[in-house]
Amino acid sequence: MIWFLPLIIIGGLFFPVLGYLVVGMMAFFLVFSFFKQRYWCWHLCPRGAFLDIVLSKISLKKPVPKMIARPWFRWMIFFLLMSFLSFRIVRTGGSPIAIGSVFIGTCLLTTVISIVSGIATKHRSWCVMCPMGLLQEKIGTSRKTIQKKLYSSDKNSK
Repeated sequence: MIWFLPLIIIGGLFFPVLGYLVVGMMAFFLVFSFFKQRYWCWHLCPRGAFLDIVLSKISLKKPVPKMIARPWFRWMIFFLLMSFLSFRIVRTGGSPIAIGSVFIGTCLLTTVISIVSGIATKHRSWCVMCPMGLLQEKIGTSRKTIQKKLYSSDKNSK
């Protein structure tokens, strides 16, 4: 899947509609996370593959600051990124090309952040704070909670 990252970022600079691949991947892994939580992150994510294959060779391999893993910080990153994304989409005026560019730009921004943080600390430090990883965790956890409630209500009804 590593080839998706340059396709989206570099190709998207010339063909902004490739940004819709980002939307498609987000939709896929959010639905998939209901069944397999963060499986996407560790097995299929193009950025994760890039971080493992390329960045691991130049990373300083220092510990990730504990603050980055704290829930409040992860939610803050999530809301900042989603606000940034929403604001930029609204400013497109509904142009499909411009909306695709917004997703390309966001992918580029988060890739730059992942490279900087991955060199300064462990190569997968971005994965600790990734907004989509946070959503996948929450969706996967909600499935387990729903299953427990359904299972316990089945036991109580007998």
